[in-house]
Amino acid sequence: MALEFPQIDPIIFSIGPLSVRWYGLMYLIGFAFAMWFANRQASKSGSGWTKDEVSDLLFYGMLGVILGGRIGYVLFYQFSYFIENPLYLFRIDQGGMSFHGGTLGVITAIAIFAYKRKKSLLQVGDFVAPLVPVGLLAGRIGNFINGELWGRTTDVPWAMVFPTGGPLARHPSQLYEAFFEGLVLFVILLWFIKRPRPAGSVSGLFLLGYGIFRFCIEYFRQPDAQLGLFADFISMGQILSLPMIIGGLGLLIWAYKQPQSKTAAKA
Repeated sequence: MALEFPQIDPIIFSIGPLSVRWYGLMYLIGFAFAMWFANRQASKSGSGWTKDEVSDLLFYGMLGVILGGRIGYVLFYQFSYFIENPLYLFRIDQGGMSFHGGTLGVITAIAIFAYKRKKSLLQVGDFVAPLVPVGLLAGRIGNFINGELWGRTTDVPWAMVFPTGGPLARHPSQLYEAFFEGLVLFVILLWFIKRPRPAGSVSGLFLLGYGIFRFCIEYFRQPDAQLGLFADFISMGQILSLPMIIGGLGLLIWAYKQPQSKTAAKA
């Protein structure tokens, strides 16, 4: 017996040729939360942030997420198709976003913002890190509503038969990711920033936490059909998560070895 997949129309409503989709709404929810939480943190005494800086940072970050996510998806997951059809990069109507690509895009955006505003790169990264998990949670729920990125076949009691996943019951891996990479990671970061922490440690914890959660959940997620498993063992998502785990752990160790003041504002 498998749970019945909830038949939710991915399109909320349409006005002429314009359609509002749940997936797009989830992106808006993620950005709205980031704006609220960032302004909340900036309003605290001694935060070192102004509302204008927050607005600029979120604008840079939004561009980083969208551009990096799309470019990353095309290069990491659809490279062969892209070589044959270069204009596919711009076919956003066909979907396809990569979190790892979005992460690289946000890091680039943070670096540009930090340079222009003459702020520490680590300071900006630590400010941004807690803003991300809720957006991940919302995005994965959007994937679930779309019935995409489902898991591997299983006989667990909560398995589901997805409309696009064939007749076999599968792990609802989108919900696993929403819970661990979104809710649990946010709670961990929220607890971590309750006390001032060394510069770079919040960013390091985010990279480490996301990398571990994503690496583990990939064992329940169906590998991308066009890529499969490398060496019949490891997925592209796991390969891309390894640098995050190593980099995050290294950044945490480095941060706590530095003789510097602790900079993370209390939540």
